[in-house]
Amino acid sequence: MKRKKLILHISSLVQESNYGFDPLSLGVNKKALDWFRNAELNNGRWAMLGVAGILIPGLLTKIGILNVPEWYDAGLVSQQNSSIPFKPLLLIELFAFNFVELKRLKDIQKPGSQGEPGSFLGFESQFKGTGVSGYPGHIFDPLGFSNTSEANLNELKLKEIKNGRLAMLAFLGFVAQAKATGKGPITNLFEHIGDPWHNNFTTNGASLPIDVFA
Repeated sequence: MKRKKLILHISSLVQESNYGFDPLSLGVNKKALDWFRNAELNNGRWAMLGVAGILIPGLLTKIGILNVPEWYDAGLVSQQNSSIPFKPLLLIELFAFNFVELKRLKDIQKPGSQGEPGSFLGFESQFKGTGVSGYPGHIFDPLGFSNTSEANLNELKLKEIKNGRLAMLAFLGFVAQAKATGKGPITNLFEHIGDPWHNNFTTNGASLPIDVFA
């Protein structure tokens, strides 16, 4: 009997994509859990875009197709060449993000509410979404991933969150790498491939206090 209950419990965890790993007990507060889920999903999507925006230009610059600065200098270089002053741009972005985040919060509190008539200047039909907060669909799903079977959609959701988590870890790695070496990930990779014994985590002066291969 106990074995049967254990099997049913494990089965329910797998079906909910919950593998029992929650060291900070974030899942205890059920009211906040959906917000945490949306926050992780949103940050994962930004991280995937950010990692691609670091690796692709870095690689194209390395092989001579582009000529752009490393990711940690790109914002400053872009601002120096911009016709829009930084402070007005920052205020506009803060206002825009605040508006979007409030709409997202309302959708989390009441899924589908942002698609109700009168909620957004007549454009609310485009914000009706899939009925699940975090997956807006329509104009935010140009490839039509949401127009598939429930089983296939659940598989895509699981793949997205796994890749989002990996991208968040990768970005943290890029930050640490830049602090340790003063270079981008593509430059570090090419240098490591060219001379792996003298270009690795033990020789950057930060990962280890001394160069063990000197």
